[in-house]
Amino acid sequence: MNCVNITAIIIVLGTAVVLPIAIVFLRLKSKMVSERNRKEIILAALEKNANIDVEELVRKMNAPGKLLKEKLLGKLTSGLVVSFIGIGLLATAGFVGYVGGSCPEDIYICGIAGAICLAVGMAFIISCFVGRKILAKEMEAEEQNLRQA
Repeated sequence: MNCVNITAIIIVLGTAVVLPIAIVFLRLKSKMVSERNRKEIILAALEKNANIDVEELVRKMNAPGKLLKEKLLGKLTSGLVVSFIGIGLLATAGFVGYVGGSCPEDIYICGIAGAICLAVGMAFIISCFVGRKILAKEMEAEEQNLRQA
């Protein structure tokens, strides 16, 4: 094995193995610290006032989750961004292929990556519109609950 192959293997392993494990570890650690802080706040509130309603305090401390409309808007945004990246990669592959002077393998990789990004982006966009149609009643109910509260 030469030095280039070892470097490539290290980069692939670092990206495919170490990075996801590090991300999961950091998210779990952050969540555990957040839960510990919440417990300390509840205990401090109980020490100061023993007659406090713990359930109401916990309800007030919980951050409200995203609405269905916000989730669908996030999917639409992600879909558009990934689609534009895919279109850009496909255009780059087409331009470099037309002009020449680049390795055909690089052009193919760029084209394949662009096609994959475009397909994923289109899946997000389709998911957004289908979800909006299917979840229309639930979104209306959420909006009515927000207006009443």
